[in-house]
Amino acid sequence: MATSKVLAGAQVVLPTGTVQNGRVIVDGTRIAGSAPADAETIDLTGHWLVPGFVDTHNHGGGGASFTNGTVDDILRGVHTHRLHGTTTVVASTVTGEMDALAQRAGLLSELAEQGEIAGIHFEGPFISPCRKGAHSEALLRHPDPAEVRKLLDAARGQAKMVTLATELPGGIDSVRLLAEHGVIAAIGHTDATYEQTVEAIDAGATVATHLYNAMPGLGHRAPGPIAALLEDERITVELINDGTHLHPASFQLAFHHAGADRVALITDAMDAAGFGDGAYHLGPLEVVVSDGVARLAEGGAIAGSTLTLDRAFQRSVTVDGLPVEDVVTAISANPAKLLGVYDRVGSLEPGKDADVVVLDERFALKGVLRKGEWVVDPR
Repeated sequence: MATSKVLAGAQVVLPTGTVQNGRVIVDGTRIAGSAPADAETIDLTGHWLVPGFVDTHNHGGGGASFTNGTVDDILRGVHTHRLHGTTTVVASTVTGEMDALAQRAGLLSELAEQGEIAGIHFEGPFISPCRKGAHSEALLRHPDPAEVRKLLDAARGQAKMVTLATELPGGIDSVRLLAEHGVIAAIGHTDATYEQTVEAIDAGATVATHLYNAMPGLGHRAPGPIAALLEDERITVELINDGTHLHPASFQLAFHHAGADRVALITDAMDAAGFGDGAYHLGPLEVVVSDGVARLAEGGAIAGSTLTLDRAFQRSVTVDGLPVEDVVTAISANPAKLLGVYDRVGSLEPGKDADVVVLDERFALKGVLRKGEWVVDPR
């Protein structure tokens, strides 16, 4: 059971900055402004306290798939990411038959209603065959608004994001439909031009699905979607900082150009995250994971990642040299705001859920608190 506790002596990252020798007070499942008389004090001198991580793009982990797994499988995948600091996770699907996706949406919506996941992200089937990545080309389809609506209805209000190639027939109308229903329209797996991307943004698209990946490169005469997505303040750009999906220079270019307030660090994790090398499936496609890199068995395309957000946090600070406060913004606050749950998670403020990650001086994960209960006890 959640109890009262004071996490004391650490460097605490707040929306207003970092507090040295600070403390976070937990009363039950919430962060409190003052400590109850019976609160236990836990000395975390030499550590960092940051908000629980929020992952808006995640296909599974711990050997379990959010697209194909049973309820127990999904819960195992969610727990795997909690062990790595992700206290709020959106379950992402991959391209499949429409009826199967609708059925999956029904199952995932029940877990969202129970608070196990924070909603559903449909990545496909409304994407470009030119930029399909690890999606089955045979199952791709144009983003017909009626079919998009079918998935929204199946999700029973739990659909949070749909990734679209907005240049395809029906793409712009589907963006408008999603915006009208309060669902994020994300531009990704796209072969759009710069001008087509601007049109989609003006129609209501607000997220770039894993910027750079599965879209045309930045050209000097044909800037393509990357330039349009980076330059527009209405767009939040997803970045996969695992050292495989992006060259460090590309990662830093995007982070510094968009600014910390417009970046969401994601995993795009698949089953092997937190589990290990071997043979897996991503939807209907076979995937081989070797040395932590997931690729399609046929063709060798990158097939999601094995990343966990604690590694993304550590890499962003120690390899890329980003300020800790900026990383917290990109890995907790921004995604929480995107999902509309910043009133509950995404920062260490009184009244919010007691979701806290404890990091050591080298930014390695040492503890995870979710709703006041230790998932990983730092002691």
